[in-house]
This record gives sequence, C-alpha cells and structure tokens, in this order.
Amino acid sequence: MAVRPCLPWPDKRLRTPAAEIEQITDAHRDTWQDLIDTMEAMPGVGMGANQIGEMVRLAVVDASEKRGQVVRMANPVILHSSIDLRPHEEASPNLPGVSAVIKRSRAVTVEYLNDAGKMETRDFVGLWATSVQHQIDHLNGKMYFDHLSKVKRDMLLRKARKLK
Repeated sequence: MAVRPCLPWPDKRLRTPAAEIEQITDAHRDTWQDLIDTMEAMPGVGMGANQIGEMVRLAVVDASEKRGQVVRMANPVILHSSIDLRPHEEASPNLPGVSAVIKRSRAVTVEYLNDAGKMETRDFVGLWATSVQHQIDHLNGKMYFDHLSKVKRDMLLRKARKLK
C-alpha cells in the first residue's frame, strides 16, 4: 500500500479516542497495510491508526528481531497487566527528535479482533508488551509522555518545540 505521513503533535486527533470497529473490512486491511509500511519505514515496533489520521481502533505491532511477525489488532483491550514493570526508552513519529524512559508492565494479556475478524486473546512480553501498551494509549488519545511527571513532560515538549 503506502507509507503515510504521521500527524504532527499537537494535532487534536492525537488526543481523540479512536472509534471502535464493528467488523473487519477491506478498507481496514488496507489501513493495516499502510500502518505496517509506515512502521517499517521509520523503523518502529508499532503504530496506531490515529497516528496517520485514521480515527479507528486499528494497530499493528512487530517487536521481532528479524521482522515480518506483525500482529494486526482491532479494538485491542488489555485484560491483564503484570505488576512487574519494565523501563524502555519510548518515542513517537508524531513528535520526532525526543524520547523518554517509560515504565510499563513487563507482560500483558490483550483481547482484540484479528485480521480474520475473530476475537483473539494473546500474551505479550518485553518489548512486545511495551509496544502494545504504547499503541493502545495512542488509540485512547494518550501519548507516551503522559506517563511522565508534569516537570519532565514540560521539559520534553519544550525540547521538541525547539527542534521544529
């Protein structure tokens, strides 16, 4: 399909929760492919549809070392999160040039509609879990820096403005 431009922060769509999907259509499959193409071009380990201006609850993740193991998710919901936290440096193509270490659950169990339109439940661990949580945040209108203290968040956003 195509590498799509990412919305620049502070586009209001990045703060708007994406709409649930009733059933998987060919248009959704096309959006997933655009997300994969865009993610691979960065390169990144995940992407939510609202990052490219599609306001639907679609996301992709691929934290594999060799790539090509992408998981396509619609309406992903975290059913369980481990209490063990894992710090990881996170960033977003919507706010290029800055990043921050965020602590997220080391493992999560997620329920979602897969590309065949069937409900699936899957466990994600490590970088996979971090990416899934990051993408679900995007679909909920949250950015990774929302997990920072106000002081750290303000510093990060000031730095990002200077880079523009």
